[in-house]
Amino acid sequence: MNIFPAIDLFDKKAVRLFKGDYNQMTIYSENPIEIARDFEAQGAKFIHMVDLEGAKDGTTPNLEIVAQVARETGLFVEIGGGIRSMETLKKYFDAGVERAILGTVAVTNEEFLKEAISTYGDKIAVGADVKDGYIAIKGWLEKSTFTLDAFFAKMQELGVKTIICTDISKDGAMRGTNLEMYAELSKKYSVDIVASGGVSTISDIEQLRKMNLYGAIIGKAYYTGAINLREAIEVAK
Repeated sequence: MNIFPAIDLFDKKAVRLFKGDYNQMTIYSENPIEIARDFEAQGAKFIHMVDLEGAKDGTTPNLEIVAQVARETGLFVEIGGGIRSMETLKKYFDAGVERAILGTVAVTNEEFLKEAISTYGDKIAVGADVKDGYIAIKGWLEKSTFTLDAFFAKMQELGVKTIICTDISKDGAMRGTNLEMYAELSKKYSVDIVASGGVSTISDIEQLRKMNLYGAIIGKAYYTGAINLREAIEVAK
């Protein structure tokens, strides 16, 4: 299993939200590139980045930071947050990003999703953000009509290779992750699943690894020191 330490970007700073609430934002660093370098120094091969401003308005205000991480580290960079056009995808891939994550648009615009997959293949991932059993969209503010199962089945059918699945109720809460949900999904579907939301202990990592998941995202637990990144990477192997 691969470990994806995370940087959420807002105003060119590394921040974290509590359960996706922009009013409950903690700034962890004014210099995200330093954090990315620390990830690499601790043995990380991947980085998960989210442009929180982009998620709100569909722009790329933190593109230069993302490009800098791609340019100045050897990390495999994946980015999500407000990617709603082929033009934005091209911008990110031209900047050295390896994988782009489609969120709301994967739910609301199937034609765009199909075009993105036909153009970029495995470089396209989809975010499945779960709220009360349904996929949430628009910065987690709205619930879609898709149940989690229906969405996974649809994405697999459309040829999506990687799904980043987040239980919103666990995100940033440091109370463990939704192990039952991931166990069920990994048995049912053949896509690469990345667990996200509430991964807060080494025990979480061990349990997820046993499910043969493709990856797990570590966010707040890194910033608070609850998880030692180097140890998590070793345990995940």
